[in-house]
Amino acid sequence: MELLDIKELDITGKKVFIRCDFNVPMDEFSNITDDRRIRSALTTINYCLDQDCSVILASHLGRPKGEYNEKYSLKPVARRLHTLLHREIIMADDVIGEDAKTKAQKLKNGEILLLENLRFEAGETKNDENFAKELASLAEFYINDAFGVSHRAHASVEGITKYFDDNHKAAGFLLEKEINFFGKLVNNPVRPFVAIVGGSKVSGKLEALINLLPKVDKILIGGGMAFTFLKQLGYNIGASLVEDDLLGEAQHIMDRAKELGVKFYLPVDIVVAEKFAEDAVSKIVPAQEIPDNWMGLDIGPATTRLYREALTDAQTVLWNGPMGVYEMERFARGSSKLANVVADSYATTVVGGGDTADLVQRVGVDDEMTFISTGGGASLELLEGKILPGVKPLMKQV
Repeated sequence: MELLDIKELDITGKKVFIRCDFNVPMDEFSNITDDRRIRSALTTINYCLDQDCSVILASHLGRPKGEYNEKYSLKPVARRLHTLLHREIIMADDVIGEDAKTKAQKLKNGEILLLENLRFEAGETKNDENFAKELASLAEFYINDAFGVSHRAHASVEGITKYFDDNHKAAGFLLEKEINFFGKLVNNPVRPFVAIVGGSKVSGKLEALINLLPKVDKILIGGGMAFTFLKQLGYNIGASLVEDDLLGEAQHIMDRAKELGVKFYLPVDIVVAEKFAEDAVSKIVPAQEIPDNWMGLDIGPATTRLYREALTDAQTVLWNGPMGVYEMERFARGSSKLANVVADSYATTVVGGGDTADLVQRVGVDDEMTFISTGGGASLELLEGKILPGVKPLMKQV
């Protein structure tokens, strides 16, 4: 897949609209707790500034439901950008209102304007044509550098591209890097290729699992999604999270793995608790013996050892989804230990998904990973073999 290249555009001295993904986590005081996504966009922003462009940045943050909400303002992002770029960031009070249009019009070469949260406008998530047209009218060139939302057909991601021809739009460096990396990973991995798939639900990762099976040598399952497989095997899973309507699909995945000779690993022991709480009474039980009314919240030590053994010969590791409720310290041990195992391996290690990226940062091994993707849903859809709505308009016509 070859994308329209920003370096082939004649953007010198022009006005450039860059769709970024500044959807960063914040604490209750609106302090940014992880600025990886902001830092990931700097290469493209700096390239445009080096070409003496005037730069308009746009992003969403959270889910404000189409109306202004101070909690989701991008002002903290503007402050962080100022710190990272050592430049003044002009902040618009709106997205396509009078203030944004006036500031965009007056923007001089070398200046940066940050629009307010795109999702303050209902037209963004509805991929509204008029909203996309208004956004497009702010600049002469369009760059998509927001891999994390490129699986969404939103106005600033997909709709806006209709108003720029191939000489006036392109992928940013981050988007290009993500697409190329996952392309190589899925089509030409160094083997053995091991996928670690966790998280709460099978449904969110069903297609990715089916698409991964012919490509990987081993799959290690963890998190809440494991219980759907364990129940299908006839195990008592107590009050653990389960998707009963997907039991048949779980069986199909296990059958397909067997057919293809893919080693399919499920937890052999579980950390269970009486309730979903930090202070809950907990214990470790075999996967077959979860007591009634108890719920599984993490993989146990025997599973961690098993998975460590399964990873010893890995040359490529893809990890999407934690092994347990890692946000609660008591149920984070399985995920944390596995993070250290993956970090210590000599394999090419790829982390996809916001939760998994957050986890490896908490454990302090993020620098040990080969590649941390900025998009969970987007990386999953790539693994499913889909062409993302935000990427399709930026593909070179052969």
